Amino acid sequence: MNTLISKYNVAAPRYTSYPTVPLWEEEQWSIAGWIDTVRKAMNESSAAGISLYIHLPYCESLCTYCGCNTRITRNHTVEKPYIESVLKEWQMYKEVIGTKPRIREIHLGGGTPTFFSPENLKFLMEGLLEGTTLASETSFSFEGHPANTSYDHLKALYQAGFRRVSLGIQDFDPVVQEIINRKQSYEQVRKVTIDARTLGYTSINYDLIYGLPLQKLSSIEDTVEKVISLMPDRIAFYSYAHVPWVKPGQRRFTEADLPQDEEKRALYEKGREMLLNKGYYDIGMDHFSLDSDNLYIASKNQKLHRNFMGYTDQYTQLSIGLGVSSISDSWYGFSQNVKQVEQYHELISKGSFPLIKGHILTEEDLVFRKHILDLMCMGYTDCEWLSPEFAPVRERLVPLESDGLVVVKEGRVQITVVGKAFLRNICMAFDIRLWQKKPESQLFSKAI
Repeated sequence: MNTLISKYNVAAPRYTSYPTVPLWEEEQWSIAGWIDTVRKAMNESSAAGISLYIHLPYCESLCTYCGCNTRITRNHTVEKPYIESVLKEWQMYKEVIGTKPRIREIHLGGGTPTFFSPENLKFLMEGLLEGTTLASETSFSFEGHPANTSYDHLKALYQAGFRRVSLGIQDFDPVVQEIINRKQSYEQVRKVTIDARTLGYTSINYDLIYGLPLQKLSSIEDTVEKVISLMPDRIAFYSYAHVPWVKPGQRRFTEADLPQDEEKRALYEKGREMLLNKGYYDIGMDHFSLDSDNLYIASKNQKLHRNFMGYTDQYTQLSIGLGVSSISDSWYGFSQNVKQVEQYHELISKGSFPLIKGHILTEEDLVFRKHILDLMCMGYTDCEWLSPEFAPVRERLVPLESDGLVVVKEGRVQITVVGKAFLRNICMAFDIRLWQKKPESQLFSKAI
């Protein structure tokens, strides 16, 4: 395993989309073209419902490990104007859609959604749901900081239809918390968890990160022990992505502070072992759940999906992102909003979609998107190897076969037990755009 880790610990995408954002063909994209794909998606799947992602970027302090688009402030007067802009953006999309939208999924991400007051979150939800219908099965979730998620936050969002909360923990070790500037106690996490269950939340997720600065095996063991004592329904156990050229806050520490290669992988394997021994199931890259959770049920029924939020038990063809930096997906196209709050407000005030870039998928993109999704969500994909476009893929799979990461038989590429640890590398074999471009600068974090 150590030899494989050294060999495959290269920069690799996380494949929350294909093509990945750095490889979008922006010159082939336009707002009008994107809107056309939204209408096409609605014509094909309006009855199934759509997903909404709302990016709430504000945080009171900067977590130095964070790779998200955030705005640091303690000025809470920014809340209502921002929500008003989000609702205006949603109204523009509703006018494009034409018919009353059917909502299947809503996710509030950030930033820190619980930076916003319960009253303003209620105002947001009332505005989002006005003039819509709900699908027969809905999934509403939000991300909460354990140090500021109050009972009133939980109650207001529960009354708005939310049944899942995701708590960002990362690590309980005070030394690690200090260097990443992310502090919450076990008691705070426990209280939010108990409050959520008392109110009726049916799925609680904890986010953990391995590979953080100054993180050791002992801190992973202690963190996971505390986590499993509370038995959240889901756990996202992410690899820390060190991208200081994108996120300057990560320059608070250097690579010398980070566990590397085999040491980093050992952190994950220890946490994974402890979770499996406690009854959690390995769903896919970074995700674990109990067998009572919808994520496990979707995985078992081969209905798992992956999008910009990671793995989900819901699939909608159209996912609309609202707020700064949010990404939308119509299956036929992607688009991303501007990243600066001031520019976002300005464009919304003019009645313009606040979009900055995107990508319209080609027929080839659609083929390889499906294969990468199948690998990520089902652990295999079926290919027509006689087709010319698969010849280079077949060649790139040869060393992966030799190393026991995949089995290729009768047109099927099956990921092995060992190969699950190298899922990002396996998907790279199918990433035609990555191999065509061969970027000279590093675009992605390390695979391990």
